[in-house]
Amino acid sequence: GKESIAQVASISAADNEVGQLIAEAMERVGNDGVITIEESKGFSTEMEVVEGMQFDRGYASPYMVTDQDKMEAILENPYILITDKKISSIQEVLPVLEQVVQQGKP
Repeated sequence: GKESIAQVASISAADNEVGQLIAEAMERVGNDGVITIEESKGFSTEMEVVEGMQFDRGYASPYMVTDQDKMEAILENPYILITDKKISSIQEVLPVLEQVVQQGKP
């Protein structure tokens, strides 16, 4: 349970506070959730829970930005193309993109 996860995480991190945070994070996201641990530039240890999906890799074009103040691209119910193949040319995905444009969704 949560206690044993906290113990293992505390030993692995060599820090009880971090171990407790990891156990709490695992409890909150469940078995299918994703936990990302990053080194802080400050002195505090904190946890942020994001509902849904979040990509921290940026966007391909500034035209994708939906919030100019925060420079974020936030999309509601977007279509997402997932492939295990390398896309070398726009021509390879153009038929799919044309269908998405007809739907009028991001």
